[in-house]
Amino acid sequence: MSSKKTLLILAGGLGSRYKGLKQIDGILDNGSPILEYSVYDALQAGFSKVVVIVNQLIPQSYIERLNNIAMKAGFELHWVYQEKDSFLDVSYDGPQRQKPWGTGHAVLCAKNTIQEPFVMINADDFYGKEVYRLAAEEIDLHISGSQFGMAGYPVGSTLSGNGNVARGICTLDDENYLIRIVEQTSIRKEGNSILYTDNGEDVEISSNALVSMNFFIFHPEIFKPLEVYFNEFIQSDPQPSEEFYIPSAVQRMIDEKKIKVLVKTSPSQWMGVTYADDKSSIKDFLITETERNRYPEDLWN
Repeated sequence: MSSKKTLLILAGGLGSRYKGLKQIDGILDNGSPILEYSVYDALQAGFSKVVVIVNQLIPQSYIERLNNIAMKAGFELHWVYQEKDSFLDVSYDGPQRQKPWGTGHAVLCAKNTIQEPFVMINADDFYGKEVYRLAAEEIDLHISGSQFGMAGYPVGSTLSGNGNVARGICTLDDENYLIRIVEQTSIRKEGNSILYTDNGEDVEISSNALVSMNFFIFHPEIFKPLEVYFNEFIQSDPQPSEEFYIPSAVQRMIDEKKIKVLVKTSPSQWMGVTYADDKSSIKDFLITETERNRYPEDLWN
């Protein structure tokens, strides 16, 4: 069985630590940002539709670039703006927002554009080509309204040498279904140890502990509870900087026994750019991948 598959790219964040619009920052001389490598890998794995969630800061020149790529490569492309009032009750009179409402709201913004199983990723994370093949197989075999999927990455392979990182540490049952994700914002390497600080205490974790890097495999049934949860979040009178996160929504669906989430260890290397100084590492990585003929020098030539 082969079904239509969509790649949903979250590119609406502001990236304050990166100090720039990292979603569209070209890495190599070909000018392709990380998200284009993700699109390339997904297309090779059998995905045929791409939905990009963006904010109003996205330059028209990049929209035109990706539109031209979509026409040349022959895939369906949709742009969705994550507006602060999208899916917001007209009666809302809370404080004025400066930031977007978060990743859960970003996914919800795609509700009217996606009617098929889809993979959700961050625009500025490189997930590796093999993981898209794994996701395509999961969509064909296992993904349904009651079972989602997630690719987990060993935490030791997701750290930055330029500062602390935030990761969702996963707890699984004996069959590799997700029990919980706990977000820790201070994960770092000290000597040979990986630590995070919780309630003032340092906690050591194994380098092989799986973390969520926001590579989820969803069924469109997620949009119904997501809209309910977002409305409840708004009604709770959130602080101006508080966000509605997709892992929290998934956790609630698990707790309410609406879904199960099967977690598989990614067969691919993750790379990312949390900080501006991380760019050199992923540049070197992609140069090596290109030299190994895993990518052409120009993705779309």
